[in-house]
Amino acid sequence: MTNIQDLSEARFQSYISHLCDVIGHRDRHEPLKSYIMGLCLPGERKSIEPMAARLDPRHVSSLHQSMHHLISRSPWNDRAIIRVTRQTVLDQMERHGGVMAWVLDDTGIPKKGTHSVGVARQYCGLLGKQDNCQVVVSLSLANSVVSIPSAYRLFLPESWAQDATRRKKVGVPEEITFKSKIQIAMDLINQLRAEGIPWAPIVGDAGYGNATWFRDALSSLECPQFYALAIRKDTTVWPSGEQPLAPKPYSGKGRRPSKLRRDSNHQPMTVFKLAKSLPLDEWNEMSWREGTKGLMSSRFAMVRVRPAHGDTKRETPRDEEWLLIEWPVGQSTPEGYWLSTLPEDTTLEMLVRLVKIRWRIERDYQELKSEFGLDQFEGRGWRGLHHHWALCIATYAFMAAERASFSPPEPLAFLQKPPVPEGFRPRGSPCTT
Repeated sequence: MTNIQDLSEARFQSYISHLCDVIGHRDRHEPLKSYIMGLCLPGERKSIEPMAARLDPRHVSSLHQSMHHLISRSPWNDRAIIRVTRQTVLDQMERHGGVMAWVLDDTGIPKKGTHSVGVARQYCGLLGKQDNCQVVVSLSLANSVVSIPSAYRLFLPESWAQDATRRKKVGVPEEITFKSKIQIAMDLINQLRAEGIPWAPIVGDAGYGNATWFRDALSSLECPQFYALAIRKDTTVWPSGEQPLAPKPYSGKGRRPSKLRRDSNHQPMTVFKLAKSLPLDEWNEMSWREGTKGLMSSRFAMVRVRPAHGDTKRETPRDEEWLLIEWPVGQSTPEGYWLSTLPEDTTLEMLVRLVKIRWRIERDYQELKSEFGLDQFEGRGWRGLHHHWALCIATYAFMAAERASFSPPEPLAFLQKPPVPEGFRPRGSPCTT
């Protein structure tokens, strides 16, 4: 009888063969296989030289050179690789109910020095403060069982985007101009829509949700895409049944007034103030998943509102949306706020599960960095960074698909660590004597 390990190995080899077909020239096939195997194997560092040493201890230099060329110089299309990896996970996602959400995120990679592409002093979520780092914006597909980053792009700060010398040194493509993280996010959404990926609500933190133009852009797409986006507590809304005042009556002179109005007695309120005003019976205890310490739950309220930002520049009121508020019992203030264009018949349970799906993406990045070396690329160039990300995600995608196939997941025994030569020390590692 064929066992699970044999089936897993056969699927892995078939998967690698598919990636080889996509990557093109046959000279790239062996370095590709080596790179992915190096990312799979245990080891503290997943940069090229330590991986080469683990894979072929007797020919480290030649293997290092071939893998370095594959990643940093070879002109293959990283998006084509991602399309293969994405489909691998989508096949399993369909078995578990299909795509539940498109999740926006950005992740920081701390870096020393200033020569690696995109490195600047900016906010790094990993560190929780401003520091030298690269930031990559990504769009993941997710449901409650499996998720995968499916499009990504390095954020290029203005100081880089406008410096022709630095751009040339690290190979930034000519068509890449400065764009904010939210503009990059919109590009990624349009990219996946153009590629025919099954639509699902857009989910993201307040860094994206607080941009009114971004929410408006999602609603204005030819086929509008629902969203459930976090917002800040000072975001203003009109409670259900309220809206801005109609334009001033026409006086008979000049241009007829067309813009909505407010006055001293008719103003929107912040979502924080609205949360404080809700009666007790609007709040419900809701759980959304099993965590390491038991069932995760909190207290939520869900009310209809109209977003108020910029409405005095509009001629018609905005449509009503859902406002979701999380206020755990025992806390003095609410913990989170989200605006959502999901239909009016959306249940509280459905909306809570949707906004909380971001935990999967956080776990993806934690595993991609700790197990697959996503943040350990040591080159400086644009192409190398995006190629490294593609192969890290490709490696992770196979593991994610396997986990979704088996419950509990089977350990992949065919990925065994070969011996490292005694006394081997990767170039650049600290001296231990």
